[in-house]
Formats: sequence, structure tokens, C-alpha cells
Amino acid sequence: MCGIAVVVCGVRIELSTLSSFLSETETPFERLQVSVEDVKSVLGQRGPDSVGEKTIHLRPNVSTCGQDSVTLSVSEASEGTYKLEETTSLGELHFIGSTLQLRGTSPIRQPLVDFSGNILAYNGEVFGGIELNSYDNDTEVLLKSLEKAKALVPDVLSMIKGPWAIIYWQETSRTLWFGKDAFGRRSLLVHWPTVEDPRFLLSSVSPASSVAQGLDTENGNSIHRFWEELPCGVYSISFGVSELCIRGEVRKHEWRNTIWKELIEWERKLVVPRPEDLSTSSHSGIQEDKSVSTSLGFAQTVLVVLKESVRRRTSLHSIYQGEKEAVPVAVLFSGGLDSMILAALLDQCLDSKYEVDLLNVSFDGPNAPDRISARAGIKELKKIAPLRRWKLVEIDADLSKLTFETERVMSLINPADTYMDLNIGTALWLAARGDGWIHEDNENPNVEEDKQRVKYKSDARILLVGAGADEQCAGYGRHRTKYGNGSWVALDQEMKLDMQRIWKRNLGRDDRCIADNGKEGRFPFLDEDVIKTLLDIPLWEIADLEQPSGKGDKKILRQVAKLLGLHEVAKMPKRAIQVRRGELSERTQLQKPVKLKALYCVLSPLSLTIVWTLVMVFSLDRESLVNQTGRILEVTVPQTRLLPGA
Repeated sequence: MCGIAVVVCGVRIELSTLSSFLSETETPFERLQVSVEDVKSVLGQRGPDSVGEKTIHLRPNVSTCGQDSVTLSVSEASEGTYKLEETTSLGELHFIGSTLQLRGTSPIRQPLVDFSGNILAYNGEVFGGIELNSYDNDTEVLLKSLEKAKALVPDVLSMIKGPWAIIYWQETSRTLWFGKDAFGRRSLLVHWPTVEDPRFLLSSVSPASSVAQGLDTENGNSIHRFWEELPCGVYSISFGVSELCIRGEVRKHEWRNTIWKELIEWERKLVVPRPEDLSTSSHSGIQEDKSVSTSLGFAQTVLVVLKESVRRRTSLHSIYQGEKEAVPVAVLFSGGLDSMILAALLDQCLDSKYEVDLLNVSFDGPNAPDRISARAGIKELKKIAPLRRWKLVEIDADLSKLTFETERVMSLINPADTYMDLNIGTALWLAARGDGWIHEDNENPNVEEDKQRVKYKSDARILLVGAGADEQCAGYGRHRTKYGNGSWVALDQEMKLDMQRIWKRNLGRDDRCIADNGKEGRFPFLDEDVIKTLLDIPLWEIADLEQPSGKGDKKILRQVAKLLGLHEVAKMPKRAIQVRRGELSERTQLQKPVKLKALYCVLSPLSLTIVWTLVMVFSLDRESLVNQTGRILEVTVPQTRLLPGA
């Protein structure tokens, strides 16, 4: 995981071509001071191996022939001479890159600069599309590919398989390219120029200094955010001179590879089953056997592509170890269906000499449901993979002592600002830190005495996360509700909505919270081939929500688990990661050291009415109630958004 940023000042940025992509105008924010040092500091958390920077100046170059010959010259700034001011006689581009090195055989320092003067700051992985061998550093290979491509930058970026965010200065065309992959699996925040701050900024994460203070109490809305999530895609700013003023025109480019357009549109061909497609007790034995055989065939297909996805993310390419060889990969582990499948597949892909860290967060010690299921899960993993040394890392969090963590995570989740985001972000941040306990003999994890446990901190730099499984396989309580109200078509549309907004609601936040500990989150369920395979499978083979929870939801993944020998977890009902949502929400309202300003931090009578109506009409289970309440907190009562105090 790396951190990348660029600060552009002294340039008049033209945004008219992006009007359909930009957020609606909001209340102007208070003046915030965002310095290069702030950005460097926060990016350093993401890339602890090195932090570098590069500055270039843009200058109108008027020839003696007259103003018609005004051109733009580019000069490299001397190190340490840059000034980050809003008004300057020069245009200035200041690039920053931090590195968590996971590829290659020798250390690199970002941003990279080639002999042609091109500058690359890259945060991502190339798992395919561009040819490289096991020991290549993908950032170096990508820079060479971009230099050869000349004006065809979108073509190169459209070839990449894997998560990425990029900032690239193309010297010959005086163009700044930037963007992120089609599903937004890597964070890239943008500050578009405003009257209050006319600079253009991109950064993997926001410094604490750029988080707005307080609330607009008169209107009940949070003050306009300094940052927003950059929508997925490839963008460019072409620089030129007009009336002796340096101008930059922003454009958004189309994906050159048709596969991205297909996956983004997320149109499933087979949504509504025929009666004979469903396996029920009314079917004849022959029909039912055929249906079971068909379902197993689909499950086998998913298993193959999912295993290859895990292999790409763990063992296909050599993992850079530096001077110290450590456990290379860990799993964010609840003991639930998704994390158990990932752990089992990791065992099949990873060299047997390595241990596997299973990172489990609990806010209620050994009594938390996730801790109980994790301990049961490691027993089942030992049955199918007895030669692997599994380490269940028990990360215990005390809610009364989370002041620092809460303030830190509030900055990381920005521009997200709901309690749901805070709670999920805190769990991810603690898991990625990997600071917990393991059982000394690792033989009896059910023994709870402290003397049986020893302190342990996971050094794994790669963290496998199950993001995307619920969205694609109907794992949320709201999916069951949609199906109950509108059957298969409504379910399909809800899943499509989930996938098309996952970049904004989940992945940027998750990336920032995990990476802050110098770790890289990798999402096997969001591999391009996995997404396409699941989308090609009939919806009724993905899930059968006529069946009870623990059977019909994520039906196809339950079949995959059985194929892996994970029969117990295949029957386990779904639980959300944010199981402590209500707990922490209540605590953060009451803890003074956290210094939260929130207006009406309880549900309004109208919202409560809506919640109870949902319960009575749709008979929502607890998980659905929590999900729907979270959405009401976000949509119906905007006053519950989080913002740090003075």
C-alpha cells in the first residue's frame, strides 16, 4: 500500500466538462489550512518504507514575436524551495509519494521520474493486463508502459487488472493524468478548486487539518467538506496559457476495455427463474438431482476463480520482504463464511512454511459473537489443513479507552462521517494494527485464562478482506427485505445498486483505515474475474431467499464452503462486521475526551416511527434493523453526522 498526492496551485482549473460528475453545490466551508507537511505526514503512515516528493513549475513563456506565441515552459524546482500559496506568479505541481513496498527485489522511492521527465505516483497492484514477471516491481513496469504509450494513457490504464489509484505527469503533452480503477478499490480523494481555496489537490487520505469543524446548526447540515471521493475513472488536466494566465482543462475519459463497461453496468442476464429452475420438495427426484448437480457446477466454477484471485493476491508474485522475513499475509477473520473461505483458499495458495495470522477484533472479550465464531472457525480450519500453523490473533478493544483510536479513525474515514462509518472503520483499523494476543500453545483456544495467552503483533503487510461478498451474493438483511417486497427483480436491482456505489460507501473508507497501519487490504471477492463469473450465474443460483437465514442467503458461497470441507460454517447465519454499532454510538455521545459535536444524536420520533414500521411490516431481523437504522441516521436525520470539535 502506498500513499500518493499532488497539490496544484497558480493554475486556473476549468471544470465545466465535469459538471455531470461533480457534487451539488453545498454551503461554503470554513477556511482550512492544508500544508504539504500535513499531507506528507499522513501519507507516511500508509507508506512507512519511504516518503518522497517532486516539484515542477509552469511558466508562461512569451516569445519576442508577440502574444500569439505564448507557450508553457516547465522547470524543475530546487529541493526545498517550493511555496504552497494560493496566489503565485508560477503554476506549481507538488507530487508526494510514500511507499509500502510489496513487489520487486530492491527498494524504490516514489514518486518515480524517468529520463523523459515523466513523474509517476502509484498506489495499486498490477495482477494482470500488463506483462511482468514474479520479481518485477509493478510501479516501475507501469512507468515504462506509460512512457511508451505517449497519448494512449487511458489505453494502458484500462488494461490493468487489479486495484489502483494513479497520479501521472506526462512531460511531452504537459498533461496531468489521474484516476482510480473501475470499482474504486484504492482511495483517492479530491479537492476541486473553490473560491475559498482555489488549489487543486489529490490525496490518498485526508490530513486531520482538512476535516471541517462543527455543524451548520441552523440548517442541520454538516459544513461543506474539503475533500470528496474521486469518482472512478481516468481523468486528465491539460495545461496551457491563455491571456498570460496558466489554465488547466479537466476531462474524464472513457474506459478503452469493454470489460470495464460491462462490469460497471452490472447487468445480469438471468434474473427471474422458471418454476423448473428452482429445487423444491415438489420436484421429482430426477429434477431435483439435476438442479443440485447444476448448482454444484456453478459452485465449482466460483471456487476455481476465487482460488485464482487469492493466488494473485498472495503467491503469484514474489512479496518483498526486505531484511526481515515475516508472515506475509493475514486474514481479517470473524470465523464467518467469507473469512473462512478466504483462509482455506489462502492455505492452498501460500507456501506451507508460512504461518497464517487470523485477525479477530472483539469489543466484548471472549463473549463477543465474532470471538466465539472465530474460535470455532480455527478448529474447523485445523481439520482441513492440519499442517498449517494458524494463529488466531485476539484483538481486544476496551470501549472506555478508545479516545485516540476514535479521533484517528474519524480523520481517516473523512469524507464519510456517519456512526456506521466510524464503527466499521474502527474495527478495520484495530484489525490492521494486528496488536493482540495468541494462545501460547495454540492448541486449546477455548481456554480463557490470561496466563495461557501471550502478547503478539502481526507483522503481515497484506490483509485479505471479504469485502464484496455480501453485495454480490445477497448477504445483507435488506436483500431479503427487497426480495420479500418485489421478488427477484427487486433483489437484482438492490444488488446492482450496492455494487455501483461500493466505491463511495465502502472501499475508499476501508482502504484508508487499513492502510494507516502500513498494511495493504486486498479484496479477493472484488477480483475482475470473480465479479464477472458471479454476474454470469443465474440469480437463483447465487441466493435463494425463500430459504431461511444460514441457508438461502449467499447460497453459492455456502456451497463453495462445503466443497472446501467447511461444513459447519456453511450453515452459519450472516452477521455484520458492525455488531457494536449501537454500543459505540452511545459511548461516543457520552465520552467528553472524544470531543464530538453532534446535534440530536438520538433518532427523531419520525425516524423511530419509520424503523418500527419496517419491523412490523417486513418482520426485519436484528441485522436488518441495524442496517435500516444506520441508513435512517444518515438520510433522515443528517444531524447525526460526526464532526470533530474544536
